[in-house]
Amino acid sequence: MDEERPRKIELNDGNFMPLLGLGTWKSKSTSSEQCQGAAETAIAAGYRHLDTAYFYQNEVELGKALRSKIQQGIIRRQDMFVVSKLWCTYFAPEDIPVCLNKSLSDLQLDYLDLYLVHFPVGLQNVGDELFPMKDGKLLASDIDYVDVWKGMEALKATGKVKSIGVSNFSILQLERLLSVAKVPPAVNQVELHPYLVQSDLIEYCKSKNIALTAYSPFGSPDRPKEMHRGNKDPEKLLEDPVVGEIAAKHRRTPAQVLLRYHIEQDIVVIPKSLKPNHILENTKIFDFTLDEEDMSALRSLNRGWKACISEQLENHPFYPFK
Repeated sequence: MDEERPRKIELNDGNFMPLLGLGTWKSKSTSSEQCQGAAETAIAAGYRHLDTAYFYQNEVELGKALRSKIQQGIIRRQDMFVVSKLWCTYFAPEDIPVCLNKSLSDLQLDYLDLYLVHFPVGLQNVGDELFPMKDGKLLASDIDYVDVWKGMEALKATGKVKSIGVSNFSILQLERLLSVAKVPPAVNQVELHPYLVQSDLIEYCKSKNIALTAYSPFGSPDRPKEMHRGNKDPEKLLEDPVVGEIAAKHRRTPAQVLLRYHIEQDIVVIPKSLKPNHILENTKIFDFTLDEEDMSALRSLNRGWKACISEQLENHPFYPFK
């Protein structure tokens, strides 16, 4: 792999995070073999950052992939940057370490490089249900994410997680968190792409030295049908003629342009793919640059279209996508 350009950013706690990672959230149709295979392919192709979560229910497969590549001598544990996330049903103080330990055990790891609060709204802890329901309604809890953060700080103190951060947090929520946090979040992982530019959030995070990770960089075209959002869905971003023109100009694919768009802004990006040719293609984003004209053209596509929302929680006071 070409080493001319920096491949990592430094987080506010002094740890380094690779700019490119493999996203692993998949629809239910993905088999565990496919999931493990994609992770092994990615590591062989040079990825050193894997993004997962308790919620994705694929940590056992990713653990096997990591173990296999370590045994083959392709990587050492310290070469990899592994991210997981605290699920919303584990927000009670006594449950936070339980969720982490489950992830560590499934991943066959003794520490995580980065652990994120998956979403600012908590859910009630009912058995092993990811989405506890009653009478057709999602059972939210009123646990405050500020209190959850204290539990995250405690995990960092144990050394089981090297860095801590959040996901899907708004500027107001970050502001409130920073006002009380002993350890500021190192990362905020959010949906970002040219149809959802979020300049204010990008600027705010830069001003507070919080790194951003972009999920769904292609507008999440492979989401399950029931999650599609009609004519305001960003799923066709890869087919946008403006993206196509910039790709042709640089002799690149639209996917590579959409990934480079984030790299250009020092934003970490985690595309997901199961296809070996796409996994490899997505690594080839460090040997070209987008100029200011390209970046302006991409930003001008902004239309506030989100792929990932949680409509059932819209009325909760901690819902981030107001």
